[in-house]
Amino acid sequence: MIKSKKDSRQKVRFAIRKKVSGTSERPRLAVFRSNKEIYAQIIDDVTGTTLASASSSEAKGNKTEQAAVAGKLIADNAKKAGVESVVFDRGGFLYHGRVKALAEAAREAGLKF
Repeated sequence: MIKSKKDSRQKVRFAIRKKVSGTSERPRLAVFRSNKEIYAQIIDDVTGTTLASASSSEAKGNKTEQAAVAGKLIADNAKKAGVESVVFDRGGFLYHGRVKALAEAAREAGLKF
């Protein structure tokens, strides 16, 4: 049986989620990358609540630049929610391109992971 690209990513995603879990002290920074946008959420897995979120929907520039804007936004929203450090969940995507740009921008804006 031939696996689709989506099935392969889901398999990696579930493997990552087995290892990575967000607590109230260190919540999980989950990233989702669609064809048009990139989304980030800071999630406390113990209570199952989203503490902060951001997307690249209002950002200008190419997709990598938009991801960097979303990274800065998620770091700012996290600080407002009282979150200093997080566990990074790349959601089955390679740590490359837009996902990497989001992560590095969040780090530069003061989020620790």
